[in-house]
Amino acid sequence: MAAAARCPCRNYLRRRGIRHTIPEKADSRAVRLRKGSRGGRPPGFDADRYRKRNTVERAINKLKHARAVATRYDKRGYIYLGTVTAAALVIWLRT
Repeated sequence: MAAAARCPCRNYLRRRGIRHTIPEKADSRAVRLRKGSRGGRPPGFDADRYRKRNTVERAINKLKHARAVATRYDKRGYIYLGTVTAAALVIWLRT
């Protein structure tokens, strides 16, 4: 099976020069190890970077609870930025 068919996400990131933070799936690891030296080397994984990515994703999900942020009805970018800022302030004040 070609590398492009196995993991298109990783290939896309590699082409764009973006370091990935996607952990290897357990079944993929098992298949790679079963192949031995033909299985190739494991993809790089930085657990600290993955934790930071998770934090950012949770923050974005909290912002999307504000209906105006999730639907983006605002026509102009600076108005949307104000909406996101107001939603972030509300989240910050509630914590």
